[in-house]
Amino acid sequence: MAERRLQFHPPTSVESYPFAHRLRTRFAETDAMGIVHHGAYLTYLEAARVEYLRALGYPYERVRDEGIDFSVIEVAVRYQVPLRFDEEVDVAVRVASAKGATFQMEYLLLVAGEVRADAATVHAAVTHGGRPTRPPAWIRSILAEGPPR
Repeated sequence: MAERRLQFHPPTSVESYPFAHRLRTRFAETDAMGIVHHGAYLTYLEAARVEYLRALGYPYERVRDEGIDFSVIEVAVRYQVPLRFDEEVDVAVRVASAKGATFQMEYLLLVAGEVRADAATVHAAVTHGGRPTRPPAWIRSILAEGPPR
């Protein structure tokens, strides 16, 4: 059995997150009750993660140009209050930890300041050939020094 890497303890205070991305839920993401389908949350995490990397000066294209990909290898979402159609959702994100070839990111999803869900993803840094490699130094520096300003 594979080793579990995920540590699920995302902070519930938005002040713990250096970045947030706002998005609006779409009708196509809802079920017959108007509630956002649980699978759509993963897309929201990805959107926030990509925008966070861009804000750090590392758009995903640059990461790939440096010969690295970040594969999602574990994910956990705790649904607290359903998201509904046409709500504006702030997805706060942070790098939480790094160990070996992996790093963890944590998320807080809020609507008008109310926590609706929290989540965590574990990523493996891999070469384009799929071989594990250390995450870039800038990922580790975020943990040591905080995100660049």
